[in-house]
Amino acid sequence: MMTDPIADMLTRIRNAVAIERAYVDVPHSKEKKGIADVLQREGYIWDYEEVEQQPRNQLRIHLKYGPNGERVIQRIDRVSKPGRRIYSGVADLPEVLQGMGISIVSTNKGLLSNREAKEQSVGGEILCTIW
Repeated sequence: MMTDPIADMLTRIRNAVAIERAYVDVPHSKEKKGIADVLQREGYIWDYEEVEQQPRNQLRIHLKYGPNGERVIQRIDRVSKPGRRIYSGVADLPEVLQGMGISIVSTNKGLLSNREAKEQSVGGEILCTIW
């Protein structure tokens, strides 16, 4: 039984980037698809797609690397955990590496990066940080 599926997704991405895989498969859910959408909008991955498999559909995330093979995702960390939720108002949203990284925030308008949340003036639960 998995208690934190988002942490599992982030760990799979972290491990795939460490061995420079072209893509990684994670079990599909709406929340994970939203996280992948934010990563694509912010330029951390190339693309994602839903792959039909049994017994459960998979979300295939195509990872992005630089022209010389350098990693676009240097670090990816879970912030809010099942045992300790971290919430932030729009004024208190953290700057990751002084704007060089992003936080993914779960808001009432869906999953947004910290930049998008500030533009739309919404706060929420900080799921993870990426740089």
